[in-house]
Amino acid sequence: MKKIIFLIIVIITISCKNKGIVYNDPVPEHDSLKISSKFVNEDRVINIWTPPNYNESTDSFPVIYMPDGGIKEDFPHIANTLAKLISENKIPPYILVGIENTERRRDLSGPTEIEYDLKIVPNPGGSNNFRSFIKNELFNEINNKYRTTDKRAIIGESAAGIFVIETFLLNNDMFDYYIAMDPALWYNEQYLVKNFDSLAKEDYKQKKKLWFAGSDAVDISQHTRELNKKLENSNLGLVWKYSDDPEEHHNTIFRATKEKALIWTLNE
Repeated sequence: MKKIIFLIIVIITISCKNKGIVYNDPVPEHDSLKISSKFVNEDRVINIWTPPNYNESTDSFPVIYMPDGGIKEDFPHIANTLAKLISENKIPPYILVGIENTERRRDLSGPTEIEYDLKIVPNPGGSNNFRSFIKNELFNEINNKYRTTDKRAIIGESAAGIFVIETFLLNNDMFDYYIAMDPALWYNEQYLVKNFDSLAKEDYKQKKKLWFAGSDAVDISQHTRELNKKLENSNLGLVWKYSDDPEEHHNTIFRATKEKALIWTLNE
């Protein structure tokens, strides 16, 4: 594990994923490691940020995992937001684990045979392998190298957001807390929304939390609202919250809602 120490704050220019907005985010002190994965059949770069009191204590900490977790992706601004919220005592200390992308749309999408989907995601269906990598390889690596509790969260936006929802439905034991901004629920003819009732467990016993948000993107917001209605009419024992944010765009909603999402989700 290579420790990256910044003697001064390094400013990098981060272009949001095909979003046309450029942000200047300071890169926090963090660790990086590389995992050779048999599930995705490639090396994956992992970035790890530990809370400010990590080295001054012997405590163990919960972990929040993040696809789109590269240094030139969303890792810096989420790590900086966690540091801010922790310093303000608005959330408990968490370790952040960011997974750097290689072929993003492949890893974050389930299978589909829809022609429209295949134009956008030419090599779909990698989400099960990606989930297996996280569950069977990444969890063990992080638990062996860091002082962790068994409490885990996951956060993602757009394609990563639908991966969060899919993981919540298909492999719910992986995480305790799920956060999805503008999840691309249009994918595969809205399969996850249409089949939510049959895919969801009968009773979550108030032990799982789901927070999701929708922007003004019509192809997404109509489905996040439909999912919200399904939850309103359900009796799943799920702790959940929907944030309808039509004043935000697909390229602004992550940063606009991240603080309220983390505060609501990560507090018991």
